[in-house]
Amino acid sequence: MAAARPFRLRPPRHRLDRRAVGWWSARAVLLALPPVLLLALLAWLIEPARFWLAMPACVLAVPGLAYLLVMPHWRYRVHRWETTEIAVYTRSGWFWEQSRIAPLARIQTVDTLRGPLERMFGLATVTVTTASARGALTIAGLDHTLAEEIAERLTEQTQAAEDVTGDAT
Repeated sequence: MAAARPFRLRPPRHRLDRRAVGWWSARAVLLALPPVLLLALLAWLIEPARFWLAMPACVLAVPGLAYLLVMPHWRYRVHRWETTEIAVYTRSGWFWEQSRIAPLARIQTVDTLRGPLERMFGLATVTVTTASARGALTIAGLDHTLAEEIAERLTEQTQAAEDVTGDAT
């Protein structure tokens, strides 16, 4: 019997779709803009409290703008993914980077998700659920067609691994 090739943690090869930068930027705007706009509107409407409402609006706007300008590009440089005949590799994060490997024999389900913003940008997320206490691996920011192909391929490879080992858990 041939010795099994060991899994080793290494940087995954593939970048996400470049449109992920726009998707993350849109999410950042939707996160940061509403409280700033609400406070600015209240400051405009309520004369006696104008300063006390405008000040927090400015305080929230500065880090919100920094987040919008830095985070999407930083995350794009960090996030990677790869699937091989033996495992799924991912790297994600932006302050705290996380690298993970999921052996195909441990994969239980493979799902795709396309939220409204992801659909607008033509993107999708692949979620690989394993028999791990760390939870599922996610590859967010993939072209939606590629995500469907990956999900299909992983499902086929997982089924083949299950047939060989007798159990995918």
